[in-house]
Amino acid sequence: MVVESDGLLDESSLTAAPLPQEAVHVRLDKPRKDDLADLVFLANNKTVAANLAALPHPFTLENGRNLIARAGQVRENSAMFAIRLKSTGRLIGVAKYAAVEEDGAVHVGYWLGEPFWGLGYATEAVHALVDHAFTYNDIEELQGSCRVTNPASRRVLVKSGFQYRDQAMIRSVGAGGSVPIERYVLEKTVWKSLKGWGQGR
Repeated sequence: MVVESDGLLDESSLTAAPLPQEAVHVRLDKPRKDDLADLVFLANNKTVAANLAALPHPFTLENGRNLIARAGQVRENSAMFAIRLKSTGRLIGVAKYAAVEEDGAVHVGYWLGEPFWGLGYATEAVHALVDHAFTYNDIEELQGSCRVTNPASRRVLVKSGFQYRDQAMIRSVGAGGSVPIERYVLEKTVWKSLKGWGQGR
């Protein structure tokens, strides 16, 4: 589920984490203005939006511009990335981590455009996202969630080391109401013990 946090911090108190984050087939880096057409085309999909917390449908050019602008803001324990195919450099989705509430748990969120589902790209992107979050931030635990009707996202979380915690309800803008979700957690100590996962990327 994509999470939103708009609390801005003084940029001078933060150090910039290295970019891009590389995986086998995908690369995470900042969304750019020239990504706008691909971003809107892929995000303006009811099926994608219904599986996320904050992605509106329809997804407009203005929504795309706002997302790109938010990705450029520096925030503590937070980052937003374009997921790109390394072979072409084209945006195929978005991944992020952020605290939903100030001093709250840090959540991971991600989505891929429908043409790129089922190819292992989401798992690669989440591995890189988790590596970035734990390596360059003072985070001891990450949380993730998926709709109970989204087994593909569940598999991505589990393959990335997340462990099932419980079920809950969350408001989904794209689904137009509250939806049941499964919540997962990954502790930094567990991530460190699983760090050899790179062989399976």
